Amino acid sequence: MNGTAWGALGTNLAVCAAVAAAVLLAAFAVGTRLRLHRVVDIAWGVAFSAVAATTYLLSAGHGDPERRLLVAAATVLWGLRLSAHIAWRSRGHGEDPRYAALLDKARGNRTWYALRTVYLLQAALVWLISLPVQVASYAGGPVGLLGVLGLIVWAAGLGFEAVGDHQLARFKEDPANRGRIMDRGLWGWTRHPNYFGDSLVWWGIYLLACASLSSALLSLVSPVVMTGLLTVGSGKRLLEKHMAGRPGYAEYAARTSGFLPRPPRRPRPPRPPLPPGPPYPPRHPRNAGDET
Repeated sequence: MNGTAWGALGTNLAVCAAVAAAVLLAAFAVGTRLRLHRVVDIAWGVAFSAVAATTYLLSAGHGDPERRLLVAAATVLWGLRLSAHIAWRSRGHGEDPRYAALLDKARGNRTWYALRTVYLLQAALVWLISLPVQVASYAGGPVGLLGVLGLIVWAAGLGFEAVGDHQLARFKEDPANRGRIMDRGLWGWTRHPNYFGDSLVWWGIYLLACASLSSALLSLVSPVVMTGLLTVGSGKRLLEKHMAGRPGYAEYAARTSGFLPRPPRRPRPPRPPLPPGPPYPPRHPRNAGDET
């Protein structure tokens, strides 16, 4: 990477691995004490914010100052908003069914199983997905058109996610909607506007990190892994498995995109009944045995 301080970046990667682990270990201590491992979802955004803030401090004197500030601010704003929303949404609730089902698979001590499969795994993912944040902070060269495009994509993703979360929260606050499927606003265009927004956020941060071909290749794993987690990993797949038995969900899924937003499909009109009588003309006796 032209203009990149490799030694300083290597140190940053090591320190941020420790920072991510520390945040998730603190969440593990809280979750174990409360017997509520859903706290890891709150720690997820906090860990990204901690990595971004640490990187911004450690990268002082390296890279482009404007790029450093933009990528740190974008990550911290996304991470803290997400954590605050999840903390507000989960107040007064018990364990998340996803984690309950996961821990039911434990053989032996459930606490250490949770540490390995939930907290330490998420710490590793935070470090891996935050690669563009760290690489961008040590990359030389000013923010160009690609960086501006990254900011636009990031802002679109953050707005999509925040609006989707707000619409769902308002929907759930209305007692008249109890037991109903949310299919209004952005939720009428995609079944997962928050996941789609998350994906856009990290593609935007990735574009900010593309100061050179090398930085682009090194950082590409981040949006690819994040999008994979949201679509085929623990995000969309597990949530839809949990929702599958809800009345009306199958009809909602049939008309609404699973990820990329698009107008809802119109229900297909029923097929007209077939006319009475045999479907084919009767065969001539001479050809009764033909199979052509």
